[in-house]
Amino acid sequence: MTDHPPLRVLVYSDDATTRRQVVTALGTRPHPDLPEIACVEVATAPVVVGHLDDGGVDLAILDGEATPAGGMGLSKQLTDEIENCPPILVLTGRADDAWLAKWSRASAVVPHPIDPILLSREVVALLRARR
Repeated sequence: MTDHPPLRVLVYSDDATTRRQVVTALGTRPHPDLPEIACVEVATAPVVVGHLDDGGVDLAILDGEATPAGGMGLSKQLTDEIENCPPILVLTGRADDAWLAKWSRASAVVPHPIDPILLSREVVALLRARR
């Protein structure tokens, strides 16, 4: 049992299946050296902004394919507007869209379909850097 509170990971997509794939891929402890994670599933951009404005989010995972507000535009908005914005991982429609995610100031990029090993590796690296 750990004395550390869980790390909060916000998962944004308008698609419940995508959110579930991310949460399932990460599990509750993506690496034994990190505290457990608690995923907060969000389906709309205003709720994402509200959570990040309130603080306490350690990592945001944004679906670049979400509608009507895509994760890449939202990433750019968040990094421009929120002081001490947590790292953001953007899920892109394809690997070739990584350059767009870099424009959005995303800290990391993972393409669809979600590869649990790649996603976990990127999430662990971002959470370690945040701590």
